[in-house]
Amino acid sequence: DMRGTLAAGNDVVIDVNVIVEGNVTLGNNVTIGANCILRDCHIADNAIIEANSIIEQANVGEACVVGPYARLRPGAVMHKNAKVGNFVEMKKTVLGEGAKANHLTYLGDAEVGANANIGAGTITCNYDGVNKSKTIIGENAFIGSNSSLVAPVNVGDNATVGAGSVITSTVDDSALAVARGKQRNIANWPRPTKK
Repeated sequence: DMRGTLAAGNDVVIDVNVIVEGNVTLGNNVTIGANCILRDCHIADNAIIEANSIIEQANVGEACVVGPYARLRPGAVMHKNAKVGNFVEMKKTVLGEGAKANHLTYLGDAEVGANANIGAGTITCNYDGVNKSKTIIGENAFIGSNSSLVAPVNVGDNATVGAGSVITSTVDDSALAVARGKQRNIANWPRPTKK
């Protein structure tokens, strides 16, 4: 559904029910899956946009993979070979070369270094109710699943954040940060019963 202008390279494949709005450019060998919305964006050579993804005022680099069911909001930039998977949202965030956030993640007001891995359920807590703040994640960093990075915060190169952590202060290069409550097991605990 052409509602804007589309400039496409060679060997581009666009599936059914794709909406194009504003100015959209596609490089060579780009694949756009079904039911995508492309709005004022640039998608470079060999990129794959999986079904049901929305890309608005964003730049997708060469050989990147987006989706399915991903949303790139204004200011999202993906460098070469980066990947965002299903139910990932990016806003004013740069994803470095080879970096990946494969599922269930929100990256807002962030810089993610090359080859960093963002685990499932990770969020950058960029808004305190008044101001937006930035999260910086270094190269080759590993962010464990279900982590919250409370901005402003820096995670260094080669650093690791343990799954389920809430990070509120700097994580140095090559360090491990674990910030979660300790598990406590209560033996023979009686479950509540219906009254």
